[in-house]
Amino acid sequence: MKRYDLRHLKDDFYDRMVELIEQGLKVGEVGIFLFEVGDFSSIQRSADLIKATGHDLMNSLKFNEVDWTVVVKKVDEATKKERAAQIEAEKAAAESVEETETQEAE
Repeated sequence: MKRYDLRHLKDDFYDRMVELIEQGLKVGEVGIFLFEVGDFSSIQRSADLIKATGHDLMNSLKFNEVDWTVVVKKVDEATKKERAAQIEAEKAAAESVEETETQEAE
């Protein structure tokens, strides 16, 4: 388990967090990332980013009045590819439903 303090980056910590997950953690290892909250949009954005990269978001919690912590587990490449394919399939299905609803409305 490794702990990373990203508070000094303010709201510009996303790229660094992904870099640390990809290069600083071993497969199966857990990383704890501490960052400054600001307007709370960074919480959802960090969760979305972790999901988009295919890793496991294990926990997300308030650390103190201004800081937030996310706990991430690095997964292997096969799992990442499988999850990326699943996300693409979900997007395609949602677009198909949208097209059908649009055509029915016309």
